[in-house]
Amino acid sequence: MYIAVAGNIGSGKTTLTELLSKHYGWEAHYEEVDDNPYLDDFYKDMQRWSFNLQVYFLNKRLQEMLKVKSSNNTVIQDRTIYEDAHIFAANLNDMGLMETRDFNTYSSLFVRISSFITPPDLLIYLRASVPVLVNQIQKRGRPFEASIRIDYLQRLNERYEAWISKYQLGKILIIDVDKVKFSETKEDLRYVINKIDAAQHGLF
Repeated sequence: MYIAVAGNIGSGKTTLTELLSKHYGWEAHYEEVDDNPYLDDFYKDMQRWSFNLQVYFLNKRLQEMLKVKSSNNTVIQDRTIYEDAHIFAANLNDMGLMETRDFNTYSSLFVRISSFITPPDLLIYLRASVPVLVNQIQKRGRPFEASIRIDYLQRLNERYEAWISKYQLGKILIIDVDKVKFSETKEDLRYVINKIDAAQHGLF
C-alpha cells in the first residue's frame, strides 16, 4: 500500500511521516531538503531559479516513485509529485516567477511522467493556517526559509485548498493542524492514527 502526506511548507509532513512510520512499521520516504542544490538560490531569486528547482523536484519525485513501485512494503511518502505541478509550479507561473514557456515545458514533462506512476491509496492532507505555518517554519530554523514571504504561503494555501477540493485520485484524509497537534500530544497523534485505521479499512 502507498500512503502520502501532503501539505504546505511547515505543515508538519516530515514529522507526521516519521511518527506514522514508527507506529506502523511503514517504509518512509522523505523529501530531501538539506541536499537540494537549488533551494537557497531559489528563495533569494525565485524568478531566476524557479524552473531549475521545479525540474529538480520532478526528477527527484520520479526517482522516489520508482522506489515506491519496486517496494514490497507499505510506503509512506513525505510530499507528492502532484503538489509540485498543481501547487508550486502553477503558483510560480501565476506570480510571473516562471516564464510561460518554461511552465509549459515543465507541465508537458509532468503529464508524461504522471502517466507512468500510481497515485497514493491514501492521501493525508495537512491543512494549516498561515500563522501556524510561519510559527512552525520559524521553530525549525532553516536559514533558506527565513526569507519566505507571508503572501507566498497564503497563495500556496489557496492552491492547496483548490487542489484538495477536486482531488479524485484516491481516498483522502484531511487533518486540521491548527487543532490537531500530533507532534505535541499523544492524544492528538492517537486521533490521527484512529482516522488512518478507519480509512485503511475502506481500502481493502
